[in-house]
Amino acid sequence: SYPRLYCYFRECCLQLHDRRAAAALQENLDKKLFGQHLVKKVVVKAVKGFLNNSNAKKPLALSLHGWTGTGKNFVSKIIAESIYKRGLQSKYVHQFVATLHFPHAQEINTYKDQLQSWIRGNVSICPRSLFIFDEMDKMHAGLIDAIKPFLDYYELLDGVSYRQSIFIFLSNAGAEKITEVALDFWRNGRTREDIQLPDVQNALSVSVFNNKNSGFWHSTLIDRNLIDYFVPFLPLEYKHVKMCVRVEIESRGYTVDEDILSRIADEMTYFPREERIYSDKGCKTVDSKLDYYYD
Repeated sequence: SYPRLYCYFRECCLQLHDRRAAAALQENLDKKLFGQHLVKKVVVKAVKGFLNNSNAKKPLALSLHGWTGTGKNFVSKIIAESIYKRGLQSKYVHQFVATLHFPHAQEINTYKDQLQSWIRGNVSICPRSLFIFDEMDKMHAGLIDAIKPFLDYYELLDGVSYRQSIFIFLSNAGAEKITEVALDFWRNGRTREDIQLPDVQNALSVSVFNNKNSGFWHSTLIDRNLIDYFVPFLPLEYKHVKMCVRVEIESRGYTVDEDILSRIADEMTYFPREERIYSDKGCKTVDSKLDYYYD
């Protein structure tokens, strides 16, 4: 255990009390994430339950799926900030980007050894380590299976317990299936809030497992049911884009100009071509578009 005064000035492992972390997660998702009722429900339930479980049987593994700009990186950032004061900058939070850290297919065996070594070393230092794997749809098939032992139901592996760690995977794979479900609801006159996790999750996991362009292609992590939740990020509508614009304007300290807000939302491109319901980039380019109008 760390002396309380020491942890006030220096970052410590397990820095925020688990109940406070869960409350902060709920509050931040409610305030900052738009159009993702499933994400809020699943992520809060999963993370809160895991943090409050003193006898977890395995690490928590979440796989976040959806189009670019729907909030996957944003949610992983909020999770990190809820557990550690320094968020993504914490020395106990570790990010891997497929195209940056694992670029060459011919080096896959080397990457597997490095990945196992990195995870083993960091969890040995801090049991509540957080690992984020971005661009899973660009990762070489088979590589992620190297971490299978760490996600399984082992009490100890070479004297190290991984049961308090959290693994988050981010991927665009499965976005088409999520959109297909959302469109079916819309065309049948039902709201997006009517969509429930069982309507998406099973089809999503099968779609990702069978996607040859995904790092999860025929992965043992899926085959052995080691991913606790496949979290679907629904495509964002026009009203959600406007919410993103409003929050970004306010965060910069500007007065919200409704005309500018609407113009930025109107400049986005939407799909399908006929219905034009969903923003093809979500809220990803809002920040750069604001630069044009305000800076």
